[in-house]
Amino acid sequence: MCLAVPGRVDSITGDDLMRMGRVDFGGVIKEINLAYTPEARIGDYVLVHVGFAISVIDETEAGRIFAHLRDLGELPDEEVAP
Repeated sequence: MCLAVPGRVDSITGDDLMRMGRVDFGGVIKEINLAYTPEARIGDYVLVHVGFAISVIDETEAGRIFAHLRDLGELPDEEVAP
């Protein structure tokens, strides 16, 4: 089983296989490889697995995932989400 976590793209650098983005996971910022999601733009939400964005999702879907994580006790109630 794998787990992918949504985050919002704050900035993008590089291109092709070296395309990287700073992605915000509710206040935690990580450098993520965006090579698999060339369509991702600043402000988009992406699903991230082991440091790679694997899909672009809309804000509504990201909110649903954050809600499920809260229900499971994996995300604090006061966490800001879409």
